[in-house]
Amino acid sequence: MTGRLTARRAIGLVADDSSFTELPPPGRRSAPDGPLGWQGYDAAHARAAERTGESESVVCGTARVEGTLAVLVSFEFGFLGGSLGERTGDRLEAAYVHARKHRLPVVPLIATGGSRMQEGMIALTQLQRVARQSVLTREAGLPQIAVLRDPTTGGGWATLGAGADVVLALPGAQVGFAGSRVRPADADPAAYTAEAQVAAGAADAVVRPEELRGVLGRWLRLLSRPSREDPPHGVALTPAPPPAPLGARDLPASGWDAVRRARATGRPRARAYLDAYFTDRAAISGDRCGGTDEGMLCGFGEHDGRTVAYAAQCGTATRPAGYRTATRLIRLADRLGVPVLTLVDTPGAANDAEAERQGAGAAIAELFAAVAGARTPVTTLVIGEGGSGGALALAAPGNTWATPDSYFSVIAPELAAAILKRPAAEVEATAGQLRLRPQDLAELGLIRTADGLSPGTGDRHP
Repeated sequence: MTGRLTARRAIGLVADDSSFTELPPPGRRSAPDGPLGWQGYDAAHARAAERTGESESVVCGTARVEGTLAVLVSFEFGFLGGSLGERTGDRLEAAYVHARKHRLPVVPLIATGGSRMQEGMIALTQLQRVARQSVLTREAGLPQIAVLRDPTTGGGWATLGAGADVVLALPGAQVGFAGSRVRPADADPAAYTAEAQVAAGAADAVVRPEELRGVLGRWLRLLSRPSREDPPHGVALTPAPPPAPLGARDLPASGWDAVRRARATGRPRARAYLDAYFTDRAAISGDRCGGTDEGMLCGFGEHDGRTVAYAAQCGTATRPAGYRTATRLIRLADRLGVPVLTLVDTPGAANDAEAERQGAGAAIAELFAAVAGARTPVTTLVIGEGGSGGALALAAPGNTWATPDSYFSVIAPELAAAILKRPAAEVEATAGQLRLRPQDLAELGLIRTADGLSPGTGDRHP
């Protein structure tokens, strides 16, 4: 059963051969039967050590994964259910401190039932220690990539797992805050699986054991080595260059011609642009709030020897989960110092009742704020429809480009005509009045066009 790997087998699953070096465990003298004097606790601890060959529920060390050095934190479920106690907290804290000292990413390989009953609230407060170390590591600009084994429940899921930058899971692993013994009797067990967490946007991907080293290695390479060389302190990163246009090269003759070409079914879409731009890429999925949107592709890829993050609309109305996922992507890239590429292609934000219930306005606002506040450079290419604020939220102020088969408008021409109480026969003329063609927007100083037209003077931004 792949989910019930021992701590060291899990390390062997991801680490390059003979590359693992265990970190010395911190020394702590424990009171007889632990901090609560729980009768029989020392005996249970000794039996667990004899059964597993480990002295605690977690094994920590460094290893190379597909050539990238990382700190591995691997749980031993056979040791008191992989539970977190005070000495577990000591080891986790030491591992994170080592990671920051040596500028290494952290990879928790989680298999835990939660906090240790025999240590009571002392055990529960270890979650605060773990959260603090995770925050410090995040602030240091180091990635954390979690691998969920079977089971990943309780505080281990709610800190090391769900709090990681990227969350991978083994197939069929039990994953959820509530463990199997504390759930409601009528709870659907299918909701507490790795697959369900991916579907709900709480994890990024389910990865088969035989593929885990390669997938984890790709993520570590992309997130740990953003570029061929780090810029000097205080020097801004170079923005990602916009992709070359893949469709029409001539500019549209009229506003309605621009709209018609942007809506054409045969026009190149986001996946084609990503395939042409990146030599390798890995996707994140989900907004960590219970939702996913297949119409928003997000992740990290390699372009011209450096890592570039991407958020790309796929031509559909963008859901709130899509905006939140893009926000998550931009904020992660900002922390890691990775430039961002966004591809705009949407008729607009989803405006159905369910989208409103899911917080469409707040989700769009958060994305506007993430782009506006990003210290890392953001480059935008409009590759199709640029429909109102639902498209603008993803656009980089001062660094937005457009392909010849795209348009960007305050609103769709049909809706503009309806608001202005014009007949349908005037929709095409309205499109012209909106000045939504790439060359119109360039002349207004709002965008650059991918055929070389530059924005006009002034400090207006898209």
